[in-house]
Amino acid sequence: MIQVRLFYQENLLAGYEISGHSTVDADDLDGRLICSAVSSAAIMTANTVTEIIGDRAEVGLDDGYLRLRCADPARCQTVLEGFQLHVSALAHEYPDRIKIITEGLS
Repeated sequence: MIQVRLFYQENLLAGYEISGHSTVDADDLDGRLICSAVSSAAIMTANTVTEIIGDRAEVGLDDGYLRLRCADPARCQTVLEGFQLHVSALAHEYPDRIKIITEGLS
């Protein structure tokens, strides 16, 4: 299962952390497509935040893991809200493959 943690700071979406895979085995085409959809949206969001908006976000990337934490969440809201909308729609369609968790940052 893919876990998407959405981080909030002072009522603003400040970033996300994605971990896991949605595949159950190597032949799981649906799982691979879902992983690709989530990964593509997460990478596009991270690239937009860092390269287009110019936020000095913290980014961590590894196999089955991506973390983005914006330095200036207010500048990144529109992009982060678009990401949230996209992964929420995927989680609604595939509730057994994607879990969304929200948490505050200190």
